[in-house]
Amino acid sequence: MDAFIFGCLDALPTIVLAVIIAGMLFVLSKGADILVDQAVSLSLQWGVPKMVIGATIVSLGTTLPEATVSVLAAINGNPDLALGNAIGSVIADTGLIIGLAALIGKLPVDQVIVKRQGRIQVAAGFLLALVSLPFFTHGQGNISQWMGGIFIVLLIVYIYFSIRWTKTPALNQGSLQSGDLDDKDQKKSPLVIQLLKLFGGVFLVIVSSKILIPTVEITAVRIGIPQSIIAATLVALGTSLPELVTAITAVRKGHGELAIGNVVGADILNVLFVVGSAAAVTSGGLDVPLSFYKLQIPAMLIILVIFRLFSRGKNEKITKPEGLTLLMIYVAYIVLSYTWLRA
Repeated sequence: MDAFIFGCLDALPTIVLAVIIAGMLFVLSKGADILVDQAVSLSLQWGVPKMVIGATIVSLGTTLPEATVSVLAAINGNPDLALGNAIGSVIADTGLIIGLAALIGKLPVDQVIVKRQGRIQVAAGFLLALVSLPFFTHGQGNISQWMGGIFIVLLIVYIYFSIRWTKTPALNQGSLQSGDLDDKDQKKSPLVIQLLKLFGGVFLVIVSSKILIPTVEITAVRIGIPQSIIAATLVALGTSLPELVTAITAVRKGHGELAIGNVVGADILNVLFVVGSAAAVTSGGLDVPLSFYKLQIPAMLIILVIFRLFSRGKNEKITKPEGLTLLMIYVAYIVLSYTWLRA
């Protein structure tokens, strides 16, 4: 599908590509608006904190691009791409997206939720690092097919307990904030309509992202931007764009908790859902390149631990200096990736 889209776009004049870029940016922003509004509406109707909605329903929707890319890459015999896409998305979600969102607006942290989902987020990262070690395969690291199946089972358990936790009084306490009461009219919409709108927003965000990235890439090549710069920016950003736009829109609308929940949930799903499904569909599992032990896996663990420390701070929010720190770690990761690629 990606090759088909790229081929169709490549045949178009540059001026038409510019129009498509403008159109897709508009659709992307509108899709994110719908997604955030309906997520907040569901939070109000169910009496569930926005962070929980972000960590479950929203993150399931915005993680679909990573899952699709990784599963297809694994089936087509490209395990490096499948695993690298998942790990790179965790780093981008936690560093780039939380970093930018914290610099743009307020990112309040619900300590009750972070204590639960946050622990799972870090544990999932360390679990992925552990099963990637060659110790388990007596040679090159490999995430086996049966291990992929275990990840899928853990995913189901995570979703089950996330739903159960929404029933606890401590979690629901204060879920409706004063700023949300202005949106109470949204609760009048039937639940089915709200869910359809939410998934419609997810669909618009994902589809517009899939068209926008290759369009910008082709346009950049035509105006003389080097391929190496494009690879280190647009391609790396591609599958994380839904989370990025959703987070920025949520912060802009004053719903920072939704942004944090989306990233925390996306990190968990990138390990259990994306890596798990990609490994489960291949008989040989996912081989782990030696280079991943030098940069990708350590960078993932470092940024997850630092985010965990920031989210457990006394301020009960991700501050601008903390957001800048996460963003700088992401930039350092991109620079090192580009440097080692050129070496």
